[in-house]
Amino acid sequence: MRPIRETLPIDEARALAFEALPAVTRTERLALHLAAGRVAAADVVSAVDVPPFNRAGMDGYAVVAEDTFGAGRYDPRVLRVIETIYTGETPTKAIAPGECAEIATGAPMPDGANAVVMVEETERAGDSARVFTPVYPHQHVGRRGADLKTGDVVVARGTLLTPARVGALAAAGLGEVDVYARPRVAILSTGNEVAEPGAPLRPGHIYDINRYTLEAITREHGGEPLTHPAAPDTIDALTDALARAAASADIVVFSGGSSVGERDLILDVIHARGDVVFHGIAVKPGKPTVFGRVDGKPVLGMPGYPTSCLSNAYMLLVPMLRVMAHLPPWTPHIVSLPLARRVVSTTGRHQFYTVRVRDGRAEPAFKASGDITSMAAADGYIEIPAQTDVVEAGEIVDVRLF
Repeated sequence: MRPIRETLPIDEARALAFEALPAVTRTERLALHLAAGRVAAADVVSAVDVPPFNRAGMDGYAVVAEDTFGAGRYDPRVLRVIETIYTGETPTKAIAPGECAEIATGAPMPDGANAVVMVEETERAGDSARVFTPVYPHQHVGRRGADLKTGDVVVARGTLLTPARVGALAAAGLGEVDVYARPRVAILSTGNEVAEPGAPLRPGHIYDINRYTLEAITREHGGEPLTHPAAPDTIDALTDALARAAASADIVVFSGGSSVGERDLILDVIHARGDVVFHGIAVKPGKPTVFGRVDGKPVLGMPGYPTSCLSNAYMLLVPMLRVMAHLPPWTPHIVSLPLARRVVSTTGRHQFYTVRVRDGRAEPAFKASGDITSMAAADGYIEIPAQTDVVEAGEIVDVRLF
């Protein structure tokens, strides 16, 4: 047994991990319909004006604005209708003083016209239109280039492509966009007792939980999971598994084998092939966490207990992944609620305590580090600082929702 004698505060552990992280510089070109949620790898410049022509902003009549000055309900201006213009069509006639064209919203404005009178403010009689209200020049007209001009930067390098930004790229006529590649995350569990879900469970074995929770959280936060079979608890097997995983990944994430038992060998494997940055974080659950580098690749050894593994994934792996993927920091939705029951914490360790939201209160949900339902039955978690040993019932707590 090799007890963890010193632990790092979680903020210090994150800072050390960030220093060792390589940002992914690979790029790929994606079809626009796949680009939402990705990050632009280069400035994207518009090659066109948006809109590409002056267009009607309302259904009504394209007019010379000056022809409508002084118009009123009892003193309308009468204009001759020379054309009807629909969207997707090109006007064939220019508007002269005293003339107008019936026009649909979004249709190109004819030459000579500089405003649109809404149809509700007109009355049609044969080839004439009576206008009951004045309009000023450019009223109800979307002017060419008002949204984007040729040469404008539509999105800058490093910009998260939200649905609206994808729409802006589409408006500029772009069918593809260069984005940063997702960081490749090798994920594997360790332990002689780990079995694949779906297979018969032999005595003394348990199903692999962590591989699936880590794969899901990796996908959710911008990574590309590369899953590997579980590795037995031997130095040779773990060394081979690490070599295979690191060959194609940007970061390797083990679960299990990071604690202090004689078969918890991840620390030895990292020491043998690289360097250990830290081993042990002052958090509960999740203390036995190791981080190091092997052949320049970051390696994260997570606790084997499912709740410890997943809570540390939220606290450590998620911010690491988002840095590598050029994504903005994760900001969970927070609700402030009274705590339903008293919670006793461990002084000296920052605690992540899962809760359910019930009847406007935060109901404790944590059971044990080995129980995945501590997370599965929870809506979020509260953080209890290392110097706090008790949070009393009724105290207002910030619940970070999953």
